[in-house]
Amino acid sequence: MSIFKHKKGKDVEAFSYDRENMRPVIKCSICNGEQVAGFKDIHTGQFEEVMLIKGDKDLEEFKKKYGVEAVSREY
Repeated sequence: MSIFKHKKGKDVEAFSYDRENMRPVIKCSICNGEQVAGFKDIHTGQFEEVMLIKGDKDLEEFKKKYGVEAVSREY
């Protein structure tokens, strides 16, 4: 059972983020270790899920795709 809602069929390529108002975040479950990468609005705290992170390869793909160097983690 997943604690995060995975959006099926969402076009990941179409998502672009506002670098001034959003920051890259990986949400990590402390129960099962599941990790979801996305962007969090710094004003409202709303998280926009982009992709599931299964390993280092997925994390590197996320960073490359969105031009991100550092990603913070939230538990």
